[in-house]
Amino acid sequence: MISIGNFNTLKIARRTNVGLYLTDGNEDVLLPKKYLPENFEIGDDIEVFVYLDHEERPVATTLEPYIFLNEFALLKVNYINEYGAFMDWGLEKDLFVPFREQARPMTEGNYYMIYMTLDDKTNRLVGSSKLNQFLDNTDLTVEVGEEVDLIVSHITDAGINVIINEKHKGLMYQNETFEDFRTGDRIIGYIKNIRPDGKIDVSRNKLGFEKVSDSVSKILTELEMNNGFLGLNDKSHPDEIKTVLGMSKKTFKQTVGVLYKEKKILIKDDGIHLV
Repeated sequence: MISIGNFNTLKIARRTNVGLYLTDGNEDVLLPKKYLPENFEIGDDIEVFVYLDHEERPVATTLEPYIFLNEFALLKVNYINEYGAFMDWGLEKDLFVPFREQARPMTEGNYYMIYMTLDDKTNRLVGSSKLNQFLDNTDLTVEVGEEVDLIVSHITDAGINVIINEKHKGLMYQNETFEDFRTGDRIIGYIKNIRPDGKIDVSRNKLGFEKVSDSVSKILTELEMNNGFLGLNDKSHPDEIKTVLGMSKKTFKQTVGVLYKEKKILIKDDGIHLV
């Protein structure tokens, strides 16, 4: 069965004046002439994205969209009419986001985090900015310490709200990260804590020993690049440590303690010296 909203590997069945008809053995779909590959033979396999054209008929393209079925992406509003907003998703036909699926009224030219789904009633691909209905924190598929894929959904004073593995929602606290993020950024993170109510705390850094191990490597590299000297110590301002090493003062002090115990550094008034 041909999957709407996804890439499909189909077989070239026949050529016509309007393009190639592709098949999965049960259904056929048109690949318009403008998307024809330079070289092909009847019977060849070809990978195409399938969506619905302006007449709501399945059609294939070799273009790659910005979003796929049941996934999230940051999209721009191309225009708005009396029915809703139409988003640029990299294809000729814009992705429709009806007013009822807008978390707040959209503005032409602005970007919004969108989830794309297949409408059960109309069998059309539609977008929604009401993201929470597509995220579930009751049946969790992650555990503490696990590396996960994150998408920044929105940023508040409390922290950076993220989508975890396209399935769950989580929060990364502002005072625990030293990077500037924007909505739509895709990053790697780690599950820090899972609360009894299902809320998930996320960290940008590895936890426990692995985190210290990474910090050790970072400080040693910095020392080697600066002739064995780093002008930081436990009296340095947290912002200075953040700027130089991209880590918190707490992590810095823990890491320096490990290096000192291993006799890899000397701690002096002017900073740290590599042994």
